[in-house]
Amino acid sequence: MTTPAPIMLVDSHCHLDRLAFDQIEGGLAGALEQAREMGVGHFLCVAINLETYPAMRALVEPYPEVSVSVGVHPTDGHGDLPDLDLLVQLGQDARVVAIGETGLDYYYGAEQRDYQQALFRLHVQAARAVGKPLIVHTRDARADTIAILREEGAGTVGGVMHCFTEDWDTARQALELGFYISFSGIVTFRNAEALREVARQVPADRILVETDSPYLAPVPKRGRSNQPAYVRYVAEFLAEVRGESFADLARNTSENYFRLFGR
Repeated sequence: MTTPAPIMLVDSHCHLDRLAFDQIEGGLAGALEQAREMGVGHFLCVAINLETYPAMRALVEPYPEVSVSVGVHPTDGHGDLPDLDLLVQLGQDARVVAIGETGLDYYYGAEQRDYQQALFRLHVQAARAVGKPLIVHTRDARADTIAILREEGAGTVGGVMHCFTEDWDTARQALELGFYISFSGIVTFRNAEALREVARQVPADRILVETDSPYLAPVPKRGRSNQPAYVRYVAEFLAEVRGESFADLARNTSENYFRLFGR
């Protein structure tokens, strides 16, 4: 019996149903194969709303190396809160490893602050009900994001601050709540030195890597449609920034992923 090759990397946040399949030979199967060739062995496909969730869930069903989340992105809601019981029901699916992505985005949705905050609180409640971690998106909403996580008891389930772009103080407070910090291709951008300084300080047992594909392709693929294979460029860059070997960073980020989200 052949021993499976060990997983080198995990793309901890991608939107596989939104990939530019017209640019990827073989569709989703081709994208996953290209990722495997780059040493990526597991993927977390993240939901952005409940309307498209069933199709996304069906798309990844044939691929056991793909886990999923369920939730409503803070800018993708339409003013009506989803039913908490429905979110909890969907969250009990064994393939679902997290609730989200959720959070606050005042950059695009400042006029909907009250709605976003209510939506965020509902997701934390759902995560606590099913005992699964949160995937948190935050932009221009540092203080409110941390405050809601504290007020709703999010530390009991933990989670990840995905595609992190905030300052060290925000990262530190999230870490104190038991959250992990995930870096995307943004950390490779020329004007992201402040973010790289944060990346140097995140403990090795709390760091994750992601693509957020099809968005935010890292250097040297910036300007193209992103895909899971490119998480390798994020990991290689982060290893250099942190003064670590690529092998160590790959191992740590994969172990961190499975510690947080399970197998």
